[in-house]
Amino acid sequence: MHVTASQGHKGPGVGEQASKREAVRTTRAEAFIAADVGGTHARIGLVRPALAGGSFDVLRYERYACADWPSLTAVLKDFVGHLDGQFAVHHCAVASAGYVLGDAIVNENLPWPVSIGDIRDSLHLAGLRVVNDFEAVAYACQFLRDHETTAIIETAAAPAAGPMLVMGPGTGLGSAVLLPGKPHATVLATEAGQISLAPGTPREAAILGELAKSRDYVSYETALSGPGLVNLYKAISTLRGTPATHAEPAAVTSAALAGNDPAAVEALDVFCGLLGSFVGDLAMLYGARGGVFLAGGILPQIREYLAASSFADRFFNKGVMRAFLQQVPVRLMDHGQLGVIGAAGLYLHGSAAH
Repeated sequence: MHVTASQGHKGPGVGEQASKREAVRTTRAEAFIAADVGGTHARIGLVRPALAGGSFDVLRYERYACADWPSLTAVLKDFVGHLDGQFAVHHCAVASAGYVLGDAIVNENLPWPVSIGDIRDSLHLAGLRVVNDFEAVAYACQFLRDHETTAIIETAAAPAAGPMLVMGPGTGLGSAVLLPGKPHATVLATEAGQISLAPGTPREAAILGELAKSRDYVSYETALSGPGLVNLYKAISTLRGTPATHAEPAAVTSAALAGNDPAAVEALDVFCGLLGSFVGDLAMLYGARGGVFLAGGILPQIREYLAASSFADRFFNKGVMRAFLQQVPVRLMDHGQLGVIGAAGLYLHGSAAH
């Protein structure tokens, strides 16, 4: 990836394309804003198409803590304000979890409602497009090099040409598929995280039963996300008859890595096993011969733990499909600027917006 970014400040203070295709074409030679907005952080970049390779130069990059700001509009206005008039910004691409309904981005994990019209009007934009956050990450994966990722499952041969699966647990559980093609790749957005949770062991069945006591529907996201890890920990603590003393994902993870809370250790073990099983299912579903890329805010923190866990065993445990899955590499990547680059790519190269 082409990256020449400057780290910015972090303090306080999806869509519609341009009304005419010509407005989008004008951005091919000029810088514009690309944003990757999650439940915890908003990553904002000033990007410009690179001279070769189809990627982008990131001219400026800043990460904002969403909780410190009253709205996404305020975040974007602050970012533009710190450009000091060096760039006239007329276009913006926003990658966000959730979906677009009328003028709003609908997602219960975002800390505030988002008005597409308010962003466009406040920043005086000629073009604005909103895409799914994992669509953006998936699109950017085509620019990744092996040294920018960590191997979780390696294969003897290089990845075959074919679909690439991107998924990962964070505030929610995102998933998308990159389909290679000419002149540009296509991204298939999914809501795979909302698939019904399927236990793979008697213990997981008991945990599912505990989770189902307090909700009508148990999805994979209920277990495979930051809040999901806490859900697992609380359910396991109940089954063990011990108090659940941790209320935040980071606290559960820290206790598990320290090995000083058996319920936390089991919760992280179950988390990794369920993740391996689920990723294997999705790799089969989409024929992910091009490989699997794991993202999200949780996995980089448990990199070594994940590699030593039952993830790989559960990934391969698919009966007659084991031979296929043994040809699918699984790599872990840091989310970083990928969402920003992907949002930019989809803005210029993606299909027409709604």
